[in-house]
Amino acid sequence: MYGVGCVVEQESLAVRTAMSEARDAETVAQDLARQLIHPHLGFVLFFCSAEYDLPALGDALHQYFGGVRMVGCTSAGEITSQGYGRSCVTAVGFDHRNFSIACELIDEMDRFSLTDAQQLVERLGSDCRSNSLAPIKDHSFALTLLDGLSSREEIVLSALSAAFGSIPHFGGSAGDDNHLADTHVYYDGKFHSGAAAVVLINTWLDFEVFTTHHMLPRTDKLVVTRVDSHARRVYELNAEPAAEEYARLIGVEVSDLDHRLFAAHPLAVRINEHYYVRSIQKVNDDLSLTFYCAVENGIVLTAMHPGPLMPNLEAVFERLEQRLGPPLLTIVGPPLVTIGCDCFLRRLEIDGNGSSDDISAFLRRQQVIGFNTYGEQFNGMHINQTFTGVAIGRPGGRAGERGAR
Repeated sequence: MYGVGCVVEQESLAVRTAMSEARDAETVAQDLARQLIHPHLGFVLFFCSAEYDLPALGDALHQYFGGVRMVGCTSAGEITSQGYGRSCVTAVGFDHRNFSIACELIDEMDRFSLTDAQQLVERLGSDCRSNSLAPIKDHSFALTLLDGLSSREEIVLSALSAAFGSIPHFGGSAGDDNHLADTHVYYDGKFHSGAAAVVLINTWLDFEVFTTHHMLPRTDKLVVTRVDSHARRVYELNAEPAAEEYARLIGVEVSDLDHRLFAAHPLAVRINEHYYVRSIQKVNDDLSLTFYCAVENGIVLTAMHPGPLMPNLEAVFERLEQRLGPPLLTIVGPPLVTIGCDCFLRRLEIDGNGSSDDISAFLRRQQVIGFNTYGEQFNGMHINQTFTGVAIGRPGGRAGERGAR
């Protein structure tokens, strides 16, 4: 079994985090390379502001990281080693001795089928097995990064969920700094639109994929009575113009509706005992509402309101620490790293209620690296207004001790 010093040394090598606030693409690539590159670097995951010159950034990253595989996406805000960030790049590098990672690009999301998904997952599994690190079953999780404005997330996620089977899966939809105009994923040296990156991560370290939200149900209900499901555009709620009925529900004028009100007054679908938020993206000139997630005719939407956000996060990470923390060592603390997909509407709420500094400090203490998304993915579901991710345990923890022998 590891001694304490050996565990600390292995922690420093298993993952490394980096960030850059430089504006020049080459300087960003230099910054990240200086912080991440070491002889055993096997894979880099990053999230960046859409304000960068993306073609230049793609070329620079490809140049400075050589043969190291990299996947990333544009964001609506970043989560760095220092907490919440804006207009920057945040990244995490994985040591190939602890992680076997395979990735592929889906460049035509609207044509992606179950057969495509099955073949893709088989290739990913084969690539991961070539490193002979750990069995795929029970030692792997999947990450998806999707074009956040494609309106094709459900098609891709449904097929992938069936193909992944028991492999847990999470992810986030790329953002563009709240402009809702152009989102990208990065793969093989270039930024792509209308595409999705799929990553399979195999490790002997313990981990847990999770999702949480702090929204609480009200008694008010809205029925979708006319919708263009393909476009996620709801024309009528309760047989009335959708924007008017929603504004009446929350007690404002239609002209007042904006992202902050959408964040404070979300709608949700109830499935069994759980509520899954369906966030509104925008109001259209014809008083219809465009949503971030799929909505169908006849579904009942429950009005929600925010509960306490910080206690919800604290409870989640306390449970993760208990599950992933090393049981036989004196080292205690948060997971080794958490990759987090945090809805941008949550960030708007946090910025609006003045709790940004406290939440940012908490994420820093919990070693979260991630981004603010235009939607989250959890085990095949496309959801909104959640904090979804994976926490990876420290070497020497429950799975770590088994892998170290």
